[in-house]
Amino acid sequence: MLQVLRGAERGFADHGWLRSYHTFSFADYHNPAWVEFGPLRVINEDYVAPGRGFGKHGHRDMEIITYILEGELEHSDSMGNGSVIRPGDVQRMSAGTGVLHSEFNKSDRDEVHLLQIWIKPDALRLVPGYEQKHFPVGERRGRLRLIASPEGEQGAVRLHQDARLYAGLFDGREVQGFALPTGRRAWLQVARGTLAVNETKLAAGDAAYLSGAADLHLHDGAGAEVLLFDLP
Repeated sequence: MLQVLRGAERGFADHGWLRSYHTFSFADYHNPAWVEFGPLRVINEDYVAPGRGFGKHGHRDMEIITYILEGELEHSDSMGNGSVIRPGDVQRMSAGTGVLHSEFNKSDRDEVHLLQIWIKPDALRLVPGYEQKHFPVGERRGRLRLIASPEGEQGAVRLHQDARLYAGLFDGREVQGFALPTGRRAWLQVARGTLAVNETKLAAGDAAYLSGAADLHLHDGAGAEVLLFDLP
């Protein structure tokens, strides 16, 4: 059965330069009912103020995905990577045995709005790795476009986990189905706008989730941008 976690039920932290909504327990926010969903460990919706950012800090044993909704975020890390992440880009960083990285909003005027996602890998102490790819609006318009997977098929970034992540944009009469196999679980996060999943109406910040064989029907979108996780 499809269940819903409303955006208003998430944790929230206001650090002045950073406003962050936590779907799962994170930092000072702890909710024993929402620590993780299978290997999906973190979905943080972040707003980073102009001229501010995350200083150099470390991670290990985690697959970290950055998905930009608005603005631009400058990235650097101890693997020697330096890039700017923009809307339509998907960045995957495998922290593995340990990575230091930083992100900065170089704009003097505009916030950066992003989703930061952590997925637990299928093995510990992996060699750290990095990928960044762009998925144009046309590839996500009215459909679920695969953006991350174990094999990197269809040009997706690769994950060290039996998980697949799709992104889609939906308006008006655009419709997309998704068949969830037996033994899998799904998490759908609405990043922007509104849409319906089967008979359930969702708004920005809301999530719908379920386990076991099921057919999902995405429809009646209004400026909707969604991420769908297919998880073990």
